[in-house]
Amino acid sequence: MNAKDMQAASQRPGDLIEMPFEGSPRAAELIAKLNDFLHGELAELAREHGIDHEHSPGKELLRKVWKRSHALGFYGMTLPQAMGGEGLTVLDQVLIKEAIYASGSPFAPHVLGELSGPPRVGALVRKATPEQMEKFILPVARAEKSICFALTEAGAGSDAGALETRAELDGDSYVLSGRKRFISGSPFADFAVLMASTAPQGSEQREISAFFVDLTAEGVEVVSGYKTMAGQSHTGDILLDKVRVPAAHMIGEPGRGLALALGRITVNRLLHCPAMLGLAQCALRDARDYALARQQFGRSIAQFQSIQHMLADMATEWTAARALMIQTARAIDAGIDARAQASMSKLFCSEKAFAIADRAVQIHGGEGIVQGRRVEFLFRMLRMYRVLTGTSEIQRNTIAKELLAAPGSQIG
Repeated sequence: MNAKDMQAASQRPGDLIEMPFEGSPRAAELIAKLNDFLHGELAELAREHGIDHEHSPGKELLRKVWKRSHALGFYGMTLPQAMGGEGLTVLDQVLIKEAIYASGSPFAPHVLGELSGPPRVGALVRKATPEQMEKFILPVARAEKSICFALTEAGAGSDAGALETRAELDGDSYVLSGRKRFISGSPFADFAVLMASTAPQGSEQREISAFFVDLTAEGVEVVSGYKTMAGQSHTGDILLDKVRVPAAHMIGEPGRGLALALGRITVNRLLHCPAMLGLAQCALRDARDYALARQQFGRSIAQFQSIQHMLADMATEWTAARALMIQTARAIDAGIDARAQASMSKLFCSEKAFAIADRAVQIHGGEGIVQGRRVEFLFRMLRMYRVLTGTSEIQRNTIAKELLAAPGSQIG
């Protein structure tokens, strides 16, 4: 690691506010190399195939990106060191992910395989059997296969335990039936980590178990004919019609699936924040550049105080949200149960990132509401983050619950 890499990490292209790099030398080195990859090979690949934020890459092109990222040492960096990962702190992961999204690359969600790669299976290593490691986890880690996480259903969102997909034991297999909804990465996944009820039929108890499911198995259909408001097709439904899954493909113990799903929810909620703030940085940068270039009444609109105040508020909110994200990452790395802090970060970052995108559209005026402008896409994308991985209302519930449960607090 040299001074040049540290400077590249602390002063990324397009940064608006100079600040020291908070992570490790290794993270700075990785960010410098990732920026070369994003702005070099991947930028050329996007131009060659007409990929942008409105036009998603197909599965075969994504496989090419995954394999190339793996060959360069990026794809599995979030895995444990025993599996070839970097053994990164949460703070380093946050800073690396922020840099990836701040690049503005349409391949940003795919460089580390966030939707369908190693980040989906890293937490399962301790629960997986040797057979499951060989059949499901290692192929994903090697960028040979892809995987999604299937919990949500039409009637089970915030109340995750209310899912209706059932798994009934029949000999040495479970028979699964049901429909999963809004599953990120499912249109290009080979496997799913899927949650289903294994409680007796008619029972009021909630017994949620987790399974590795082969999405090419008989009775499985992935329906991805709809798009989110961001205009992308990364999301789909998984239909299961009497799908036979070997009992050996259950992950962990029966009834422990929900605990498995929620076990890393603190870290997962925090790890959404760098994506939001990376995208918000793009919106702020675009707004600043447009304000400097746009001429009205014989001068750039950046000279108008109303525009200056909007830019000032955007920069202040972005900096404050980023500081909260970094402090929460440090708390988790210190071994603190930062459940409330992670919810605060997800709440504040999602609300402020959207507010930044909203003002970016306002600064662009008529140009900002035309599809094809990046700020228009960012407005739609950042609106979604106020819903994804727990709505703002759920985050407020969690924060209040933790605060009221703290030592010395009373409700009376």
